Amino acid sequence: MVYEDRLPPEEELKAKKAVGKSFEPSVIDRSILKTISYEYPYRPIQMEHTTDEFTCLCPFSELPDQATITIKYVPNKLCIELRSLKYYFYSFRQVRIFHEHVVNKILEDLVAVLDPIEISVVAKFAIRGGISSTATASCKKKEGG
Repeated sequence: MVYEDRLPPEEELKAKKAVGKSFEPSVIDRSILKTISYEYPYRPIQMEHTTDEFTCLCPFSELPDQATITIKYVPNKLCIELRSLKYYFYSFRQVRIFHEHVVNKILEDLVAVLDPIEISVVAKFAIRGGISSTATASCKKKEGG
C-alpha cells in the first residue's frame, strides 16, 4: 500500500461508514460539513461550487444514480470548507434517495450550517431509462432575518 501510515481525517471516516451497504437518507451526517469565516460580510458575493462526481442509489433498484451538483450561495458570515463538502457528497454514495430529495437534503443541511443570505442547489442527473432529470431547490433569507 502506498500510504500505509496515512490516518484519514474524521470527515473521511464519517463519509465512508456507508461503503458496502445501502442506507436511507437519515444516515447522511450533516456534521461532516465544516465552515470558514467570510471576512467581507459588507460585500455580498455569490459562491458557486460544482461537482460531476455525485452518486447515490435509486431507491427501487439500488442501481447508481450520477449527477452534476451545483451549489450557488451568497454567504452571510460563513462559507463552506470544500474538503468537507467533498466528503459530505461522498456520504450519499450508498444512500437510496429520490432525485427530488437529494437537492432538498443538501439545501437543508447547507442552510443549517451556513445560514446564507440565499442559496440554490441544482442536480442534473444522468439519463436513466431514456429520461434525464434536473432538480432545483432554493431559499432566500427574509429581510431583517
